Amino acid sequence: MRGGLLGCDIPLAARYDLALVDLDGVAYRGHEPIAGAAEGLAGARALGQRLVFVTNNASREPESVAGQLTGLGIPATPEEVMTAAQAAAVVLTTRLPRGAKVLVVGGAGLVTAVRAAGYTVVTSADDEPDAVAQGFAPELGWAQLAEAAYAVQRGAWHVASNLDLSLPTARGFAPGNGALVGAVRAATGVEPSSAGKPSPTMYQLAVDRAGARSPLVIGDRLDTDLGGARAAEYPGLHVLTGVSTARDDVLAVPGERPSFIGADLRSLLAPHPEPTPGAEGWWACRGAAARVRDGRLELHREADAGPASIEDGVDLVRAACAAAWSAVDAGEALDPESVPDLDVHDVSSEAVAR
Repeated sequence: MRGGLLGCDIPLAARYDLALVDLDGVAYRGHEPIAGAAEGLAGARALGQRLVFVTNNASREPESVAGQLTGLGIPATPEEVMTAAQAAAVVLTTRLPRGAKVLVVGGAGLVTAVRAAGYTVVTSADDEPDAVAQGFAPELGWAQLAEAAYAVQRGAWHVASNLDLSLPTARGFAPGNGALVGAVRAATGVEPSSAGKPSPTMYQLAVDRAGARSPLVIGDRLDTDLGGARAAEYPGLHVLTGVSTARDDVLAVPGERPSFIGADLRSLLAPHPEPTPGAEGWWACRGAAARVRDGRLELHREADAGPASIEDGVDLVRAACAAAWSAVDAGEALDPESVPDLDVHDVSSEAVAR
């Protein structure tokens, strides 16, 4: 799979048979639904696309996740949920025999997954665990982190469900599992293994379970969701409803670049134009264009294109990404200060109107 943006002349949901959908920042934010999520996913199902919800959150069991989605107007079954807890349990099986002791530092989802894999769950470093499985849970405190640190210092294998530093909530961004793992790492000096995104493990497990031939990863974070897509060599759709922004897309390193960009999950129901190169270094995407000149990003929108829309804003992001990535990959410098915020949800943005 090449490293630039891809084009698709039919709706993405009709092109790819399985969508691997992230949750926080994509389908919901905390306990609140994200605009367009239910509509987009219902439309994707109507076009024949299957869904698996793939989350780095290891605190809850698949039944709980499916119940929350259903309550937000996104019908889901536990079989359509793949959590980082399940992936962490798979990682444990690569080195530990069944029956080994595992100190679980996390929520019910991680406890259930570790037990289901055949391990004995313990709660203290004094139980001499063979491994520590650590995942996010809002009730975690110093005492549990200390037990993890003691066990790792004594030689237990440290496996983290994921390394997300932040967690989107309805009130803002809270510390994620990566921040809590960092406390244990700081105390022990030991780098943990990680099961969650950007490791491709969860994606590959979900694809194998579904028997899919053409999976599409959907996420809001470049460093985890889209980095995992690149690692698995699956195309990735970045929806601009969560952590990473359109500006982040333009400045993305090759290993985290999306294949498609959309405002929200309704972008599954539309074709995606591919930017094309033109004269004098310009890259065009319908009525939008961008180029890098003397290290600075220049943007242009056709004057007669009418009032700006969200899709116009996305087209400008697509053109900007094509221009920036092409320049950077060719060895040119790009001044980050020349890249504006490009907020596609604010169609009055100066960047869209340039």
